[in-house]
Amino acid sequence: MMPSSDPVCPFYKVDLNDRGQVMDAMQWTGGRDHPFRRFGTPDGVVHLAAIRAPDLEPEDVTFRNNIMSTYNVFDAALRVGVKRIVWASSETTLGLPFGPDNPPAYVPVDENHPMRPESAYSLSKDLGEEIARQMQRWNPDSTFIGLRLSNVMEEVDYERFSGWQDNPNLRQWNLWGYIDARDCAQAVRKSLHADFVGADHFIIANADTVMTKRSAELMAEVFPGTEIRSEIEQHETLLSIEKARDVLGYEPVFSWR
Repeated sequence: MMPSSDPVCPFYKVDLNDRGQVMDAMQWTGGRDHPFRRFGTPDGVVHLAAIRAPDLEPEDVTFRNNIMSTYNVFDAALRVGVKRIVWASSETTLGLPFGPDNPPAYVPVDENHPMRPESAYSLSKDLGEEIARQMQRWNPDSTFIGLRLSNVMEEVDYERFSGWQDNPNLRQWNLWGYIDARDCAQAVRKSLHADFVGADHFIIANADTVMTKRSAELMAEVFPGTEIRSEIEQHETLLSIEKARDVLGYEPVFSWR
């Protein structure tokens, strides 16, 4: 497939499980309007490609695809001299789906919460974080920022939120969390510019929940035995974004409310 002619973000289709294609794409800076091929070193790489959720493909297919594509992107980026890699990890590494038989260890859930992958998808994201840590150790001047993205919502999706309000169990699986796609983009942009060297991961969610009921009431109803480690007064997120605020300068702007 020929690259698109979009002047801001030209599209170049490659198979990320094919190492040669990834190496080719990593250095390609041309476009359809250029009379010859151009090559260079990107300023940074944002890796969002994956089978995006559990149960969309057989478990082994999801695992192989997500692990190999992540390894190939990380490795190729480092080989061509990229120093900053931002990539999509997942909130599922923290133990999702939560439920009465699988409650969170505490709330708000933060980056110190036990890693409890419950599917091949979440396991691939867990191991992707380990790949990032080890590759950064091999390349101490590089930066890997893994974004544990909550359930991404576009503005049109907010029309569905009213259907959840009478039954908190419908959204208990991720502690009623979400992330507006526009704030997801903000997190990516700020990760590309944050004053940080190393490998780390950050929960990225909105500052509130998807529910009209207060967060403390939701916890009392669905997870009554779970430890609450900080004061929850209104509709505060139960997926802590304090680390992202402190390190990345992330601050949600958009809300379904």
